[in-house]
Amino acid sequence: MTAPDRHAALAATRALPGIPVDDDGPVFREPWEAHAFAMAVTLHARGLFTWPEWAAALAEEISSAQAAGDADCGDTYYRHWLATLERLVAEKGVASAETLTRYCNAWDHAADRTPHGRPIELGPEDFAG
Repeated sequence: MTAPDRHAALAATRALPGIPVDDDGPVFREPWEAHAFAMAVTLHARGLFTWPEWAAALAEEISSAQAAGDADCGDTYYRHWLATLERLVAEKGVASAETLTRYCNAWDHAADRTPHGRPIELGPEDFAG
């Protein structure tokens, strides 16, 4: 990150004290946040959506969450990011909402059966109802 970008990122994070930062600027709280970020960047690079389209969808998701009572302190930002990603993937026909729900439930099942500290591995048994 260049010095002006670093300063801009740090200034932006001061406006939302719930966003974690280090000396270089904003950081991810959890690995899944970085994964969601990377998926959006990759899908954009592959032409699934434009950045203006992404920004508009994310802004709409955040506005909806605020209207539903989200305090918007920065700690839910990547939940909005993920919801936007899931919505665009479904809208673009990459995966249906039902498929996304099926995989979400399977990952939850896999996480429940995985001992703490071990990698979560998704298996066929995780898709059983």
